[in-house]
Amino acid sequence: MYVVVAGERLLPVGETPGPPAAGPAGGRAGVPDGDSAGGRAGDLAEVPAGGPDGMAGVVREIEAARGPRWVWADTREAYPPLLERGVRVARCHDLALTEGLLLAFEGRYGEPRSARAAHARLHGLPVPDDQPDAPGTLFAPEPLGAEAVAEVLADQLARIAALPEPGRFRLLVAAESAGALVAAEMSQAGMPWRRDVHDALLTELLGPRPVHGMRPAKLQALADEVAAAFGHPVNPDSVQQLVKAFKGAGVALKTTRSWELKRIDHPAVAPLLAYKELARLFSAHGWAWADQWVRGGRFRPEYVVGGVVSGRWATSGGGALQIPKVMRRVVMADDGWVLVVADAAQLEPRVLAAMAGDGGLARAAGEIDLYSALAQAFGGERDHAKIAMLSAMYGGTSGDAAKLLAVMRQRFPKAYQFVEDAAKAGEEGRIVRSWLGRTSPPPSAKWKELVSGPEGARAARDRGRFTRNFVVQGTAAEWALALLAVLRGRLPEPARLVFFQHDEVMVHCPAEQAGEVMAAVTESAAEASRLLFGQTPVRFPMEAVAVSSYADAK
Repeated sequence: MYVVVAGERLLPVGETPGPPAAGPAGGRAGVPDGDSAGGRAGDLAEVPAGGPDGMAGVVREIEAARGPRWVWADTREAYPPLLERGVRVARCHDLALTEGLLLAFEGRYGEPRSARAAHARLHGLPVPDDQPDAPGTLFAPEPLGAEAVAEVLADQLARIAALPEPGRFRLLVAAESAGALVAAEMSQAGMPWRRDVHDALLTELLGPRPVHGMRPAKLQALADEVAAAFGHPVNPDSVQQLVKAFKGAGVALKTTRSWELKRIDHPAVAPLLAYKELARLFSAHGWAWADQWVRGGRFRPEYVVGGVVSGRWATSGGGALQIPKVMRRVVMADDGWVLVVADAAQLEPRVLAAMAGDGGLARAAGEIDLYSALAQAFGGERDHAKIAMLSAMYGGTSGDAAKLLAVMRQRFPKAYQFVEDAAKAGEEGRIVRSWLGRTSPPPSAKWKELVSGPEGARAARDRGRFTRNFVVQGTAAEWALALLAVLRGRLPEPARLVFFQHDEVMVHCPAEQAGEVMAAVTESAAEASRLLFGQTPVRFPMEAVAVSSYADAK
């Protein structure tokens, strides 16, 4: 494993770096003067090979002595071996994540983003495809050496410096890279997960654990009720069999989705809906799932930073971002510890207010409950304010949305126009960007065919709804990444971030640290807001609670 060291600091949007401090001497490869994530790249130094333990020792020494930003090909490969040996780093520059952001900005969306691919492009060599399962693959290629990593880094810094707003993009790169550190740390630390409570809950809901290949008793009983309602055997897991059975009963269905079933008056509907809900639980978070993903009393999923085009995270295993509410009682703090859980209130409307610079909306976003603050503009109804805001961001037009949007256009013209402009760009086949510069995917060839045909107006509106929300959701994801980057640096030892989902964080800490951690969350939210938006009147409140069980947080 090769890593490269570069010393620099993080700056908020709108601020420019001052004179750089002299870099440490003795670097193996020099990098031209330039900014990396908001500061100047210093000297580079290769960590010598010598086995994982030896490298971890060297990294620990350099981290303590110099506090650098580590530059490596892929955090998913470089960081876990260090974490396994008790080594944590404060900052990094992830070449693969940065390359992906740059390629998208440059209109080369979807090109291979690995450091090896970036290096091949620099030298006009055949570009290797990205390996979807690169971390830990049996036949993974040899890592790039320090000289190659330095070349890719220098190229990325030059490309960032040439962008229209390099300061914003540097902050995006820093936040995305920090997110990669957090993702690896959360997988290594794991979310507290009580297997005994999990087993008891599954037994309560499904019956005792069945033998492999069989349904739990309560699930089977519901399947039997479905069959009895039709008067013949029907597999409730088979869409084809269900559609055929309903057709035989005189009910025409296109799908067996819950919303469609609820519109039907038939005795099979109630047990089928109950079956579908429990079957999802059994499949997604049942005993077999726990055998695979819960080790040592910890749930250890695999997070994918920027796995969604808007910058939100995904998972490549474990389903951490789809934990059902009923499972939250299984997430319990260790004895003497607590879970500090916090989420940002009405994050996306606040992001819109800050981006658009709409004074009226920004003043309302200065309150804890934005929708209540907006209610007067919508006839005193909080729900009307919520519908108007969500319709503006998501392109809703049903029900009272159109009438309420007219009020929003009149009262909050800048915010309304901001999302309307994004929607128009999408409808015209153009790309849009988040606040810091994450770029939306270009229209597909299929979309171009549709938009020129009889379904053109509908296809255009659909893409407009996507780009309308992309600019808001993408910026909200950036705010959340900045929050994570700041918060992980403010947490006292041995507190650990153990969960993150969109606008929610969870920290596992000793009970006596709860107050300090809750204060760190509040301070980090304010700092994330300053980093992205400067001195804005918009507030981004994070409501934090200390609980023994995740179920008690909401």
